[in-house]
Amino acid sequence: MTSPLTDILFRPDAFFENILAGHENLKIPALIILAGGIIAAVLGYLMGEQPATMMAGIMPGMDTIVLITAVVGAFLGTFIFWLIVAGLFYIISILFKGEGSFNRTLEVVGYGYLPQVIGSVITLIAAIEYLPRVAIPALTKSALEDPAMIEAATTALMHDPAMVEFTQISTLIAIVFMLWSANIWIFGMKHARGLSPRDAAICVGVPVVLYVIYVIYTLGAM
Repeated sequence: MTSPLTDILFRPDAFFENILAGHENLKIPALIILAGGIIAAVLGYLMGEQPATMMAGIMPGMDTIVLITAVVGAFLGTFIFWLIVAGLFYIISILFKGEGSFNRTLEVVGYGYLPQVIGSVITLIAAIEYLPRVAIPALTKSALEDPAMIEAATTALMHDPAMVEFTQISTLIAIVFMLWSANIWIFGMKHARGLSPRDAAICVGVPVVLYVIYVIYTLGAM
């Protein structure tokens, strides 16, 4: 007998057929998103330490502001992502005459976020390994009078070999686990909105493919 978490990851069609036969329940999906948000916040802190350290010499307290912004932004961003993705899937599914409430779509998107949580843990491990190796440029108060200094320091930070390697690894992880989530979401939308497999695949595939293209383009622009 398999566990519900295993079913979500590897038997999503059967999982959603069973779970969506009952009443709407956002509790477990919300807990999955919460777990993702907490991990994202920790990762945001680690990612924010470099620019925070760089900014510390410019203005007292600037490092704290940078870190708080990074942590809060990463945490809230996870919930915003949940709402945006559910909204996109719901709107696109209207074109295919999908039926079912928006809460049902939120529910399946929340369940399908589970691979993202796993991916975030792997990315966090990579961050712990790579980020301490990054050389952080030092800035002083004089940088306030010369924005070019801040831009040059930021460029140097982002092009540090350890930072570049971490960015490449984290991007690959993001793509792989997003595609895994997409597979789950397809079956979720099929059951939540009463779509055919083809229509559900289009509903999920269009936003996900655009996201992957954007991520790859962003990586290439570095």
